Amino acid sequence: MRCALVSSSLDIRGYLGTEFARIADRIEIVDHRGNGSDADISLAIAWHPPADAFEHYPNLKAVCSLGAGVDNIVACPSLRPDIDVVRIVDPLQAQTMSGFVIWHVISHQRRFATYLAQQRDGIWKRLPQRAAQDVPVGILGYGEIGQRVAADLAQLGFPVMAWSRTAKPTPASVRGFHGPAGLAAMLGESEALVNLLPLTQETQGILNAELFARMRRGGYLIQVGRGEHLVDAALLAALESGQLDGAALDVFAAEPLAPAHPFWHHPKIVVTPHDACEVRVEAVATTVVATADAIQTGRRPPNAIDRQRGY
Repeated sequence: MRCALVSSSLDIRGYLGTEFARIADRIEIVDHRGNGSDADISLAIAWHPPADAFEHYPNLKAVCSLGAGVDNIVACPSLRPDIDVVRIVDPLQAQTMSGFVIWHVISHQRRFATYLAQQRDGIWKRLPQRAAQDVPVGILGYGEIGQRVAADLAQLGFPVMAWSRTAKPTPASVRGFHGPAGLAAMLGESEALVNLLPLTQETQGILNAELFARMRRGGYLIQVGRGEHLVDAALLAALESGQLDGAALDVFAAEPLAPAHPFWHHPKIVVTPHDACEVRVEAVATTVVATADAIQTGRRPPNAIDRQRGY
């Protein structure tokens, strides 16, 4: 099966390397609008595709994202309703993300930013310590990654809460919330807040002044969802007022972050370059093979999203 590589911002062929060919040896990858007939392309791998990308493939059946997020593909104007969008599920991605989140939660709990500032100033001063059970953590989004993050934080002794759009079962170590009322209730108990939501019309701009005001004063934001979730001015105002004590930001509405952006040099913000975790090429290849098998047998691909919900 021939598979088109479609991106306006990434060298997908270079990213996949030789590992992809080893696992998906029966998939022939071709560059977007490359040699050969576009009409025999039934599968694509995409990341931020050009607006007209899918107009060129009349028999395209499915598009695999290069990551867990699919919003950049769903938003493409040329994506037809009959094309399945498939997300990558990689258990090791969840593990890596969990480690990133835990790093920042513990940094807030143990006030490591203050210790770094004291080191710069040559100050030897111990700070009062707090136990993990005194720092409740709320998680926005309870998919595969959210479940792993919640389980690992709970194992370390943090009180963990998780919110999703609709009710989901949770283990005894995680308190589940859902819907608007559930969100308000969880925020009121959250000191650290981890955003792992998908980007949809409903979640765009969700990290706003109203949300920050509902959190415990002196809270901490860990933003690893999508850049468009965050209202930048609202975060800066919450930090200025003391409603939030700090924030760790890994994703941004415009990437790379502009050199003049105030986030770069804010003393209460940690910036990382969209590097909290990444999908392994092995997981991409396995997903593409499973998607090709589904297309050939007339089945819906595993991990195909609900286009109406956007995830």
